[in-house]
Amino acid sequence: MPVVKGCNLPDDLFYDVGNNLWYRPEADGTYTVGMTMIATGMAGALVAFTPKKVGKTIEAGKSVATVESGKWVGPAKIGFDVEIVAVNDILSETPKLANSDTYGQGWMVRVRPVDGAAAAGVLVPGSAVAGPYEAKMNADNFAGCVA
Repeated sequence: MPVVKGCNLPDDLFYDVGNNLWYRPEADGTYTVGMTMIATGMAGALVAFTPKKVGKTIEAGKSVATVESGKWVGPAKIGFDVEIVAVNDILSETPKLANSDTYGQGWMVRVRPVDGAAAAGVLVPGSAVAGPYEAKMNADNFAGCVA
């Protein structure tokens, strides 16, 4: 598993580095999506999570959810056109799960790509994500994750 500046990036996932999201491919062609450890580290403890509704189609670069922490309120932007097929209601009730179980129960939404090729063009496999993330963290002046 790549670890960049103390931030874990499991290599069985795919990443949208620009939007700080991880994607887990599911057997039915959908992806489970969540914030990376880097995103939660930068945001701090989440206090609210408001996803878009199931069935909604979201264009690339638009928000699938709004997340709020003590330091930040903003969109979780998707990297390619998708339809939302599930939302994590548990995360809405307990937003800090995104911090404590980032790659497990802290997932945000499950999506179906409108075009699978577009998804493949955006996502970076975990095995190749360390370099791009180190560059992004340096550009963002983010020192890293705290254990």
